[in-house]
Amino acid sequence: MGDQSARGEEFEKKAEKKLSSWGLFGSKHEDAADLFDKAANCFKIAKSWDKAGSTYVKLANCHLKLESKHEAAQAYVDAAHCYKKTATKEAISCLQQAVNLFCDIGRLSMAARYYKEIAELYESEQNIEQAMDYFEKAADFFQNEEVSTSANQCKQKVAQFAAQIEQYQKAIEIYEEIARQSLTNNLLKYGVKGHLLNAGICQLCKGDVVAINNALEQYQDLDPTFSGTREYRLLADIASAIDEEDVTKFTDVVKEFDSMTPLDSWKTTLLLRVKEKLKAKEMEEDDLT
Repeated sequence: MGDQSARGEEFEKKAEKKLSSWGLFGSKHEDAADLFDKAANCFKIAKSWDKAGSTYVKLANCHLKLESKHEAAQAYVDAAHCYKKTATKEAISCLQQAVNLFCDIGRLSMAARYYKEIAELYESEQNIEQAMDYFEKAADFFQNEEVSTSANQCKQKVAQFAAQIEQYQKAIEIYEEIARQSLTNNLLKYGVKGHLLNAGICQLCKGDVVAINNALEQYQDLDPTFSGTREYRLLADIASAIDEEDVTKFTDVVKEFDSMTPLDSWKTTLLLRVKEKLKAKEMEEDDLT
């Protein structure tokens, strides 16, 4: 791979020389862009990811000088995909540049796609607040472009993170909105009970039994088939266990549901929070008697 790296250096030097030489403004930037592209490809083959990334940024700058915003945006995306392997911060910065350019030329679906990619990079870094912010931006753009499935995927990520950081009301509103939208689509109807279950678990985390029971009534009004589901039964039985301050009943109800439909880690984490609150309440009661 050393020879590829050396070829890359050679192409890059030629490109730099071309930019500093005299010549017609447009043609020298076009020639340099061609050379930077070749250099970046060589660095990629050599797996010199940082070098490939920085060369793609130089390529983007050439395209900007030529007022080729679409090509510049694509070069920033290529740079980001190289930097992703070594430097997440640089990758995010390049994707943000690409998004700005795609917005300038009205390619909003491309902007949405790369906002989502930025969100996923923040998620991989465990930066939940930033991930939420960019998933929200992506959802808005996808919604504007009427790409509902992608918009809903991003909204679900926002709701998932909101619940993780105890912004339960925000999560509830998103899950309820997605459930309402899904009811009008035959392909998405099947997922409604899952969205209402997620909203209900967030209601349980808030610990207000009256609000939980009101929500269950609303969900029944929204989807009359919901009360016949195991998801509804789980939420109603947990609400009853909370009302009775009965930790054993809570555990049995969750265990029974999990044996039939395994709970994912997100639901398990939130239900453990509910259980801990319930335990604390039960201990308080014991202390008072």
